[in-house]
Amino acid sequence: MPVYSNPWFLLPALTFWINQYLERVQGIYFPLVHSYLDDLLAMPVILGLTLQLYRWIHPRKERLVFSIKQVLVGFLYISLLFEVLLPAWSATYVRDPWDVGCYFLGSVYFYGLINKKQNET
Repeated sequence: MPVYSNPWFLLPALTFWINQYLERVQGIYFPLVHSYLDDLLAMPVILGLTLQLYRWIHPRKERLVFSIKQVLVGFLYISLLFEVLLPAWSATYVRDPWDVGCYFLGSVYFYGLINKKQNET
C-alpha cells in the first residue's frame, strides 16, 4: 500500500489540511490547537511524503522503510531549523520547546504507524 493510502498517514494529512482551511479561510482559531497541532502533525506528513518519494525511486519500492536513525535525523533537522535557526533570523518565528516535543511525538507516530513495509500495513 502506498504511503498516501495508509489511513495512519491520511489522518494527520487531512487533519493538517482541515486545520489550515479553518484558520486561513474561515478565520477560526483555537489557541492551543493553533499553537501546537501543526507541529504535532508535521513529522508524520513530512516523513510520510518523503518516504513515498523514496519508494518511487528506490529499488526496494514498497519494502523500503526508514531506520530509526533516519527518523531521528529528520526530527533533529526540523527541530533545529524551526526552533533554533529561523527564530534567530526572523522575528516571525518564536522558539518554543513544546514544539520540539510535538515534533518528537509526531516522529514516534510516524515510526510506529506509517513506516511499514507493504506487507506489514
